[in-house]
Amino acid sequence: MIKNIIFDFGDIFINLDKQVIFREIETYGGNPKLGPEAYAINNQFEVGKITNDEFISQLATLYPKASAVKITEIWNSMLLDFPDYRLNFIEKLADEAQYRLFLLSNTNALHIPHVAKIMGSDKFNRFKSCFEQFYLSHEIQLRKPNADIFEYVLQQNRLKSQETFFIDDSKENTDAAQKMGITSWNLRVGKEDIIDLKSMLPHA
Repeated sequence: MIKNIIFDFGDIFINLDKQVIFREIETYGGNPKLGPEAYAINNQFEVGKITNDEFISQLATLYPKASAVKITEIWNSMLLDFPDYRLNFIEKLADEAQYRLFLLSNTNALHIPHVAKIMGSDKFNRFKSCFEQFYLSHEIQLRKPNADIFEYVLQQNRLKSQETFFIDDSKENTDAAQKMGITSWNLRVGKEDIIDLKSMLPHA
């Protein structure tokens, strides 16, 4: 029986344009085919191992014609809108108090303030208050799909994997959770929506 639900954030609640960083690279003198070093920079940033300034400085090698301000703007432009109907959905789910709710997001110290700006502080705080814990990778210095981030959430909250349901738009992440014994839903962006959650939950 499912008692706990862990949600991803990007493309689950807030819409994303993940391709914008590739589209903008050529405009600012870079190669749209990112090498492994670019992904390594992002991964370091998502676990808080480098500062905002260090991250932007390293990205400057990918966007040689862009200013630091422009790089920040490009990076944050992948964050789109947060539809009100999804906020209403999670607030209703929280009010029902049938499940313990958690958020677990790979994110960074530039994106979260920008999300609060997009949503407005009132809506952002309403969203955060729906969850028992609001785990951001750069704060806990762990990231998906590594097993240790799932172990951390389970142990910190005394959750049983077989009683836990996880939603993420990345199959790599849901596969990793399933290896931990966590039932998962790899949400197909554009074809499915988080408001369909109850139809996706296993019924005991």
